[in-house]
Amino acid sequence: MPTKDRAKAPWLPPRWFIHLAWKVHRGAYRAFGGRIGLWKPRPDKWGTLRLTTKGRRSGRPRGVIVAYVEDGPHLVTLAMNGWGEGEPAWWLNLQAHPEARVHLVNGRRAVRARAATGEERARLWDRWRAIETNLDAHAARRPRETAVVVLEPLS
Repeated sequence: MPTKDRAKAPWLPPRWFIHLAWKVHRGAYRAFGGRIGLWKPRPDKWGTLRLTTKGRRSGRPRGVIVAYVEDGPHLVTLAMNGWGEGEPAWWLNLQAHPEARVHLVNGRRAVRARAATGEERARLWDRWRAIETNLDAHAARRPRETAVVVLEPLS
């Protein structure tokens, strides 16, 4: 018999649905030439950007749409892989080649990626936690710590 005190993990759609939703999102972005599919973050909601990395093995451009928040001039995202195991390919690509491009609703820019550590990571994680109330429970599904990725603008 289940224990009454056991905390129930928050619901998460099946992985196939998460992947399908992001593919549809990316397809809409492409079909409309980038006119839809990206939005700016608000204080209580994340935004979306298109990140173009260099493939770590192929060297070819690889694009993905990710959620982000702003931290001054920096853009901050989570390498969560739909809360599944393993690292997302875009994060592995950035670890091999940290320079990338982002397409935001208000333009494009070149960035350099790095993982936040220490106090910065804790501060940025808290920022995400304020937006996503189940962040810690979802992150606990992963076998390793979820990287907080900072995209710093290149001059």
